[in-house]
Amino acid sequence: MIAQLTGTVVESDFTSVILDVNGVGYGLSIPLSTFDILPPPGQRVTLRTAMLVRQDDIQLYGFGTKEEKMLFILLTTQVSGIGPKLALNVLSSLSIADFAKAIAEGDLKLLSKISGIGKRTAERMVVELRDKVVKLGLLGGSSDSSSGSASGLRQDKSLPPEARDAIAALETLGFKRDVAAKIVASLLEKSSDSPSTESLIRKSLALLNS
Repeated sequence: MIAQLTGTVVESDFTSVILDVNGVGYGLSIPLSTFDILPPPGQRVTLRTAMLVRQDDIQLYGFGTKEEKMLFILLTTQVSGIGPKLALNVLSSLSIADFAKAIAEGDLKLLSKISGIGKRTAERMVVELRDKVVKLGLLGGSSDSSSGSASGLRQDKSLPPEARDAIAALETLGFKRDVAAKIVASLLEKSSDSPSTESLIRKSLALLNS
């Protein structure tokens, strides 16, 4: 089992990274919180990894902290109906601390606002994870939350590239294009400078999950 990789970043986007480890390129799916800590291409990084093996596929997932990996494994192994893609959505939408707090307090309203999580799934998460997030110390976690797709190329060309990339990333997380575009456009109107893609995504997620 591959539990950790140290290598050189070849390329990355909001949902994946390729690491060159001694001449072998490893493709990893990642949450946005991990993308935030990646160095530029050409520099080295160490990521915790989880490996899921299926009958016809082997997939690696990368994380910047052990808490992210721990929560990903809990979500995919302990909660019925949550697969790796949805688990990455959770990690990209809420910080570890905020998610653990919502679980501990049974905050179904907040949990249900995560893209792809309905009320029943939120209820299952609370039931299955409440004791575990406390025992594992996840309530003290501190990963920043935040969270790209080819459809971004089809966004309104009048928007700056940072805004189009932010909308594409929100689409990847499962938010409807018109909703994502509306939120990003409103943030641009209120901004006095030119916000980065990462800033737009974080602020959009804060509004969408409020």
